[in-house]
Formats: sequence, C-alpha cells, structure tokens
Amino acid sequence: MNKYLKINPNDNVCVAIENLNEGDVLSVDGVNITIKNPIETGHKFAIKNINTNENVVKYGYPIGHAIVDIKTGEHVHTHNVKTNLHDNLQYSYAPVHPKLNIPKSDLTINGYLRYNGEMGIRNELWIVPTVGCVNGQAQAIIERVKKELDVSHIDDIRVYTHNYGCSQLGDDHTNTQKALAALAKHPNAGGVLVLSLGCENNQQADFKVAMGEWDHERVKFLISQQVQDEIATGFEMMSELVERMRKDKREQLPLSKLKVGLKCGGSDGFSGITANPLVGQLSDWLIAQGGTSILTEVPEMFGAETILMNRAQTEKVFNDTVLLVNNFKNYFRKFDQEIYENPSPGNKAGGITTLEDKSLGCTQKGGNSEVVDVLDYAQPVTKHGLNLLNAPGNDLVAASALAMSGCQIVLFTTGRGTPFGSFVPTMKISTNSKLYNFKTNWIDFNAGTLLEGKSMETVLKEFIDFIIQTCDGKHLKHEETGFKEIAIFKTGVTL
Repeated sequence: MNKYLKINPNDNVCVAIENLNEGDVLSVDGVNITIKNPIETGHKFAIKNINTNENVVKYGYPIGHAIVDIKTGEHVHTHNVKTNLHDNLQYSYAPVHPKLNIPKSDLTINGYLRYNGEMGIRNELWIVPTVGCVNGQAQAIIERVKKELDVSHIDDIRVYTHNYGCSQLGDDHTNTQKALAALAKHPNAGGVLVLSLGCENNQQADFKVAMGEWDHERVKFLISQQVQDEIATGFEMMSELVERMRKDKREQLPLSKLKVGLKCGGSDGFSGITANPLVGQLSDWLIAQGGTSILTEVPEMFGAETILMNRAQTEKVFNDTVLLVNNFKNYFRKFDQEIYENPSPGNKAGGITTLEDKSLGCTQKGGNSEVVDVLDYAQPVTKHGLNLLNAPGNDLVAASALAMSGCQIVLFTTGRGTPFGSFVPTMKISTNSKLYNFKTNWIDFNAGTLLEGKSMETVLKEFIDFIIQTCDGKHLKHEETGFKEIAIFKTGVTL
C-alpha cells in the first residue's frame, strides 16, 4: 500500500497516509520525491515546486496560495500557505444537473408511524422546558417517573435542559421558540410534556402558535405558576403519556420517510477522502430511494459554495444559497470576526490548512445530488432531496439544528473523535482506523477501511446496513452512555 494519496490528477500536493520521515523517497506519478521534513499522517507535502503566490491545489481546487517558495517534498501547511478567500463574491448561476444512476432498494425501516405520517426511529419520553427556570422541577419529575413507573417499553426518558426562554430579544427569542417548538414535535418522541414557569418571555400561548399543528394525545402542557405542586401534577401528566406509549409498536416503513443530517467535526486530512465521501454516497443513495438529507455548517461551505450553488435545482434555490452564504459572512463581520480563519486547533493538528481545505472536504457530505431547498434555522424540511440549512459549524448547535429541522438521525464524521450526542441518534464515523480502534467507546463506524483496500461499494453497503440497524433500534455509543443534549443558536443580546 502507498504511503501517500494523490486525490486529483491536477493536485500539486499529496496526503500522507502514514507518518513520513525526512529522507524518505516516494514515487509519485513515476517521479522520485525525497521528503524534506517529517510529515504526520493526514498532512500534505508538495509533489512539485510551488512558487510564492502560486495556488496550492487539493481535490482539484485551490485551497490557498503559497506565502513562500515551497520545494518538492516539503511539508505544506499553515506555516507556508494562506487562504485565497476574501469579501463577499458575485456569483452567477451555472447549473449542473447531475444524472445519478442509483438503483432502487427493497430495504425498509422498522419505525414508529406518527399521526402526521412522519416516522420516528426511537420512542422516547421528554420534558421540554420553555425556560431554564424550571430545569430543576423538570428533572425532579423525570426522576420520579423513572423510580415509580414501569417504563421498560420506552427507549429513553429525559429533560432537555437549557438556559434560555427569557430575557432574550429579537432573533435570539425567535430562535429559542422555534427550536423548542420543533423539539416538542419531533417524531422520535412518543410523548412530551412542555413545562413552563408562567412569567417568561417565551409564553406558552405564543409557544403553541410557533408549534403550529401537533399531536394533542402525545404533547401535554403545564404552567408551573398555575398549580400548587408542579412536580406532582407533572408526574400525573407524564404517567398518562407512559400508558399511551405502551400501545406503540414498530412497523415496516419505507426509506422515503428517513431524513438524515450531515455533519462533521474534529476533521483531519482524511475527512475529505474517506468519511465525508462515504456519507455523500449514502446521501445520494437515500435520495434515490425518495429520502431526504440536510447539509449545514454554513461557514464550512466558504470556498466550496459554488459547487453547491451550481447544483441548485432552480434559480430560486441558487439565489437562496447565495443569501445563505453572504448573510453568514455578514454575521461574522457584525461581531468584527475574521471570516476565513480556520477556527479549530484540532483541524490544523489533523492536517487541515485553510478554510477552503476544510470546506472542500466538508461539502462532500452532500454527495452529487441537486440542492432542492434552503432552510432557515429550525425550519421544518418539506422537500425530499438534498437541503441546505442555516446553522453554524459548532458541533452541538449544528447537530441540534439538523434534528430540529426534522432529521431522525445525524451522521457525524470525525478524524479526531468526540463523545457528544444530540437529542437524536448521532452516529460517529471515523475517518481513520487508528481513531476507531483507540476510541471504541465513542466511534460507531469506521470509514478508515477505505484507506486499507476496501472498495467504496463494499463500505457503502456495510454503512447502509449499519444505518438500517440503528434506525431499527440498535443504540449508538452516545445513547449507551446517555450523552444527549441540545444547544440553541444564540446570536444577540441577553437582558
């Protein structure tokens, strides 16, 4: 097996598959190259001389330019490369409508059919506080339910605590209300108690308006200030939900009801080579079955956004994508932040050099399908196919946002590893086998075998089978440990 990988014929760098030592001699395109510096796994080295101001090319696209002369065999990273990105760009629609020849599958999912035709892949019981002031009371109710009731038929019981719901203005108040309303309606919950204090900005009457339609048998509401003992009252309401959920059974449902969120975090030099392309293949396959995928992390589209824009199904979707990207750049400027700096030390340690480098790998999770819609934060997805979602790159905020838009599961690729989980199953997919074998308590699936001789076709089949098992009820690592949280996108002032 080669010690390096050249991704695209036009690249002037290669990626080290294992640690390279100074003096190692490699044959690249029939030319012997002597390594000039130690190169860590996932990092890049030059395969030809790159002059100052000349583009560094990876994936067939520029990922920045050299700020000094880089000699053949030298390490190519943040010390000698700078981003090409700058202010807002003018974009023109150059549509590319890919024709993907993906066969139909007869696979199904054993899920829970909800009143509105949506599918749940878990049957959980939740308390959703409308304000952080009642987090403690909600937890007390949950503990009493677990202690006094037979809940063996329920996948999980928990309160999704947060610190918001009051003293927020503008978009922050709206985001909190929309996010919690989406949480309360999520099909992975078989029962929900919405618990309020009573005097908060996020008034329950307004909250119900934000929810729109909901299943009145499965979602109950309680205002603590209006009852003498909110814990006792909440327990009785939860008891009714527990009994209602006893009737719930899994049934065979079509793949077209599955919505997956696409997310990466703690990326490394292999993210755009193994795990992200694998997830992209899965996304295309699911869409061919009538299913839905959602791609977010808008700042990690910068530098690769034209790839997505040109795959827009219509000119309206193209224009919405342009607004999505430029509005997020304006958000950065509003707070005097650099737009194009890669913010994560872990990304850099893993071999990611610039934001273009990360974005070109990140967007591969979206596969090659057309972009059918652009969603605002916490907006429900309504169109089958590949959707783009307005949310940041932060792992928990973005994963929560994907679920709040309707995803029953989030596919999370990582080259560094993380134990977190959102409120829906959050599958950790390692980019390399070293991480998979080292963090067995974190990682669910290994895409690193793509570097070890396994074909994409073989790994994709294994991946699809694993996703179906997960949807059918197999718990992921974070579900086994109970690491499940929500995070709400906050952008403004708290009073």
